[in-house]
Amino acid sequence: MAVDKQTPLERQWDSLLPQAQRISRIPARELVDRDPRRFADFSVSGPGLTLDYSRQRIDAPAREELLRLADVAGLRDAIVAMWRGDVINKTEQRPALHIALRQPAGAKIGGQDIESMVLAERRRMLGFAEAVRSGAVASSTGERFLDVINIGIGGSDLGPAMALEALRPYAVGGPRVHTVSNVDGCALVDLCARLDPARTLFIVASKTFTTQETMANAQSARAWIVDRLGDSAVPAHFAAVSVNAAAMDRFGVHPDYRFAMWDWVGGRYSLWSSIGVSLAIAIGAAGFNELLAGAHEIDQHFHDAPWQQNLPVMLGLLGVWNINLLQLPTHAVLPYDSRLARFPAYLQQLDMESNGKSVSLDGAPLQHATAPVVWGEPGNNAQHSFFQLLHQGTPRAALDFLLPAQSSCGRQDHQDLAIANCLAQAEAFLRGQRGEGVPPQKVHEGDRPSSILLFRGLDPRTLGRLLAVYEHKVYVQSVIWGINAFDQWGVELGKKLCEGMLPVLSGEKVPSAALAGLVNLIKQLKC
Repeated sequence: MAVDKQTPLERQWDSLLPQAQRISRIPARELVDRDPRRFADFSVSGPGLTLDYSRQRIDAPAREELLRLADVAGLRDAIVAMWRGDVINKTEQRPALHIALRQPAGAKIGGQDIESMVLAERRRMLGFAEAVRSGAVASSTGERFLDVINIGIGGSDLGPAMALEALRPYAVGGPRVHTVSNVDGCALVDLCARLDPARTLFIVASKTFTTQETMANAQSARAWIVDRLGDSAVPAHFAAVSVNAAAMDRFGVHPDYRFAMWDWVGGRYSLWSSIGVSLAIAIGAAGFNELLAGAHEIDQHFHDAPWQQNLPVMLGLLGVWNINLLQLPTHAVLPYDSRLARFPAYLQQLDMESNGKSVSLDGAPLQHATAPVVWGEPGNNAQHSFFQLLHQGTPRAALDFLLPAQSSCGRQDHQDLAIANCLAQAEAFLRGQRGEGVPPQKVHEGDRPSSILLFRGLDPRTLGRLLAVYEHKVYVQSVIWGINAFDQWGVELGKKLCEGMLPVLSGEKVPSAALAGLVNLIKQLKC
């Protein structure tokens, strides 16, 4: 008698294959049209958000197998382990406790010590933010700051930059807040050309205070302040989020303007920490606390809700279905609100840096795909650029529409037009266009799977909910795929190689034969 050597997880993966083969023979529009309860049965609501996945290419039997996959993969235990503060970042031997950063008093996520530490640092950071807003924290000339510049990169930039744009209507009563990240220096030069150094505060966001790109920009900002105001002005004009006290001493960061980060929070999950100080300065402590409250609502929903009523779980499982069973390698994120223009870029790091892995937790090569390529633009702009490919091109993608019912700028007439466009596009992707007399050039096959994530309007609490939903979605998928969502060794390699490349460009080191021609041409073009 043959011995079954498959693991329960492998058997569950195999049980999904016939479901996918069966579904691939049923047009998506037929799934919708034959079920009058399709929306009710294929939508899920959580705090302030509703996910309509009725246009996904899935039915109830296939969904049941997906839900079993979550159970067999140990998702419930994985969620409990995160909340408990277990070492779930195995390669770096750390917990992953970004959920602790938005907890209220008494939640004890990660334990009493973690809660006390988080709440104490939050009070310090928000007190500083309010003092900058009121002018109690003033410049070296005793003036109120008019401009604040956050200098960071990766998670120390993408989160604040995205949220500042999303919550611009709530940035009233404080200084203007800007972000600088790229090492080419252009953003910093352009900003400094139009700002008053005597009324500008810089925040250097770097856990180690050694991040190459961030420190290059920080040193240039410091030189600008010294040139205009003198060396003694530096402490009044620089705050930092870092753990490297000695480096901050050498730089001249004010001792009271330093805020902590912890090893159990990855950069792309750190907006909720003092990395968000620039956002707190923009929208105030009350607005920042609303952001945290919205995220915590989703945390509790993720922890408590049954799988089929669980927003992040269903988003994650649908992604697994599309990537692994329907062979859709890309995921387009399409917000129908221009305030969310940077949201796809934020999700690119969150998803692709977290789950862009090819080996399992124990180091074995994976036999299945993991993270999709995430991309996107505000929906109306996208309709007039890459939607052509999505409708009629040969590459295929899964789609998420993000749709607020209310206008973010008080122009509901415009938002109604955006809503109409979003719904029309979702229907077009579902139904396509074909039939007698339709020339081949005008045929749309349809059957493009899409979801609509609907919410009332964009405010700090809602943004917190949106971000937390996608964070947990990424974790769900990492558990299903058996990978670590919290390390990023691929990022580290490029940083290490760059350190050896600078001496080559300066002539201190001879380039390799493979690089010699290109380096010589670069040197000529620099002259």
